[in-house]
Amino acid sequence: MSGLLELRLSDNSLPSLPSSIGSLSCLRELHLRSNKLTSLPHSLGMMKELRQIDLRGNPLTELPSTIATLPRLEKLDLRWVTTLELPAWTKDLEARGCSVYI
Repeated sequence: MSGLLELRLSDNSLPSLPSSIGSLSCLRELHLRSNKLTSLPHSLGMMKELRQIDLRGNPLTELPSTIATLPRLEKLDLRWVTTLELPAWTKDLEARGCSVYI
């Protein structure tokens, strides 16, 4: 699966993701809408090709700061995430052209 470009895991009631997800080094889109995720692994920062992360509708309470280091990230979707205090680094993402939807 190392060559996978898009992963859609929406609407699966997932409580967590394994840290091994960071080994999907070619992944460009990660769709995790409407699960039960409260946090994400720091290994997401290893996914240097990632362009879109859809986290809508998850009960997230924190985001790993490694997301801010993703060089190609264009879209971070956090709509309907009411349990999260937006990290200050999201402003840095926006400043470099990433759309952050809240």
